[in-house]
Amino acid sequence: MDELLAGLDDVDWAGLGHAYGSADDVPDLLRTLQAPGQEDRQDALHMLYASIYHQGSRYPASGAAVPFLLALAADPATPDRDDLLYLAAGMAIGFDESHLPSGVDIAGWRREVARLRAADPADEERRLDAWVEEAGDRAERSSRRRHRQLVDAGYLLRNAEAELAAYDAVRSGLPVVRALLTDADAHVRAAAAYAVGWFPEEAAASLPALRALLATETDPGVTANAIVSAGLLDGRDLIPRLREHLAGTEPLPRWAAAIALLRLDVTDPSVIAELAATTVTPPEMPGPPVAFMNGDLRLYSTAAIAAMAEPPDQAVGAVLDGLSRTSDDASFPMAATALRLTFGEPSRPLPPYASLTPAQQRTVRVIAELPHDSWQWGNLLEVLRDWGLPNDRDECRAYAGLA
Repeated sequence: MDELLAGLDDVDWAGLGHAYGSADDVPDLLRTLQAPGQEDRQDALHMLYASIYHQGSRYPASGAAVPFLLALAADPATPDRDDLLYLAAGMAIGFDESHLPSGVDIAGWRREVARLRAADPADEERRLDAWVEEAGDRAERSSRRRHRQLVDAGYLLRNAEAELAAYDAVRSGLPVVRALLTDADAHVRAAAAYAVGWFPEEAAASLPALRALLATETDPGVTANAIVSAGLLDGRDLIPRLREHLAGTEPLPRWAAAIALLRLDVTDPSVIAELAATTVTPPEMPGPPVAFMNGDLRLYSTAAIAAMAEPPDQAVGAVLDGLSRTSDDASFPMAATALRLTFGEPSRPLPPYASLTPAQQRTVRVIAELPHDSWQWGNLLEVLRDWGLPNDRDECRAYAGLA
């Protein structure tokens, strides 16, 4: 253990911060990840998620912890190594849905951090104030004002630097991650295949490793993760192989091939048909999971279709069919994507229902008919408010002409 985590005690953890203040608890939590008791290990992992990756946020301690997480993940004696890879990937990019379906715009990310470093703090404060006043309505302005009270120019810079430092820490460790693409554990291979897709600056080294994996891999979940990552890394030389998977019989690789091909600007009817079918009935995951968008293949397919310049009508209809089959917290991200797909931009004031297009009318009806357990989520109400729609279920139904 001491050799594996060499240098752990040389880090000034007490001087680094995480969500709960000083990060002096991080070394013991990292060591506990190799403890013999499963409950102890899970508690340590949960505490790391809560502290150095709290609700997707990253802190000065996050990047510092990455090399040790990857060292533990590379040691076959460490249990649940895939969990550590997913934590490292999360600390690199935050919640992955913010980067999908296009992938990480690292050039834009680096430019924004450089802009914040060079910006006059007073100018940033004025920009934040202007952002509050630009809100479309009173409720949105109130929400932005509450956020503004917690954020200033210094916070924005500190947060941006911590996020980029964590990303670059994982990028520096990618040779370790790529080596795990040949691990004996399929769950580790799946997690490694997922992780490498977020680093376009490393595509020249990662794509050959993914290509080699796809040449021998037999597990559908591992294959699907590798295919999606290859698409995110712009692996155009793999298009012939992706077409083979699209025509194959394994549901997960077939879906992944459609996702990757669309990302590579291949818009054949067979690609759209596969994604449309998935928005209605996603394939099951009997083994290692497809980790993108937390395994929500319906939502990922919907987002990919919505990102098209001109989605075909049958794909739009399939998205709305898929939305109608959701419930609870699965409804609000699907509703947001369907609204973006059919409305384009919010319309204020809200026009009469009769003046909406047929696709827009159907979107409103589907949302109005979502079950009560969907409407109990404030997230859905916030989505509807953003789009100028009634965020009361009865009012929404009345607007759509439903009983």
